[in-house]
This record gives sequence, structure tokens and C-alpha cells, in this order.
Amino acid sequence: MTQNPATNPAAEPQQESLGTLVAEASSHISALIRAELELAKAEFRFDAKRVGMGVGLFAAAAFIAHLCLILASFTIAYALVAIFDWAEVWAFLAVTLFYVVLAVVMVIIGVRRFKGLTGMKRTLRSLKNLKSGESETGVAAVPAPSTAGQLGSHRESVRPDQ
Repeated sequence: MTQNPATNPAAEPQQESLGTLVAEASSHISALIRAELELAKAEFRFDAKRVGMGVGLFAAAAFIAHLCLILASFTIAYALVAIFDWAEVWAFLAVTLFYVVLAVVMVIIGVRRFKGLTGMKRTLRSLKNLKSGESETGVAAVPAPSTAGQLGSHRESVRPDQ
């Protein structure tokens, strides 16, 4: 008695046509490229915010130092002369040192913001792996998982502190 191959899947292995395989590979490549672009965009946005904050702090430090040294320095220096009876030279020197310290603190904060940049390391690592045909584990690449190209909790966080 012969068995029907439709009822016994182990009797005859399924063979897919070349067109089906090419279409499937094409969809996997498209999903992979979309996922890589989304990763690059997310890393770029994160780094751009940090660069913007660092540049903004440097600009604020320069602006505050400039305006304060020109405008408020005279007022404060003459107030020190009037209140403490200091010589004008010492009063102006004290005011200048105060603003220099304030500007240094702002520069230090700005430098710390720049140190937190990731430089899109994950995207570069992923692109190098794609170019070599290997996955992150060092073995030949396998088809993309069903979650490829999707955003969600299954993805590695872009933020280093999470």
C-alpha cells in the first residue's frame, strides 16, 4: 500500500523553486538593509543630541565669559572697591579670576558631554560583518530572523546607560 505524500511529510522532502528562494533571499536582504538604516538613524540622532549639547555648552561659556567680562566686571570691581576699600587693580583681578573659573567649569562639563559619544560603533561593526559575510558570532550569516527590521524590545539599546 502506498502512502500519500501529503499525509506523510517525511516521505518526500519539500523542494522550493529557484524563484521562491530568490524572492525569499531578496526579502531578507531588504529587511536587513532597513534594519541597518534604522540602527544608523537611531545612533546618529543620539550622537547628534550629545554633540549639540556639548557645542551649546561651549558657546554658552564663551558668550557668558565675553559679556560678563565686559559689562558686569566693571560693576562688580567698583563695588569691591567701594565695599572693601580694595585697590582698583585687585578688585578687577578678583572679578576676572571669578569669570575664568566659571568658564573653565563650563568647558569641563562640555568635554564630558563629548566623551559620551558612541561614534555609531554598532552600525560600523554590523557593516564590517556584512561585508565579510559573517555574523557577530564569527560564523557564516544565516537568514534574518522574523523580527528583522522591526523596532522594539528585542533590539539592543542604542543608549550605553540602559
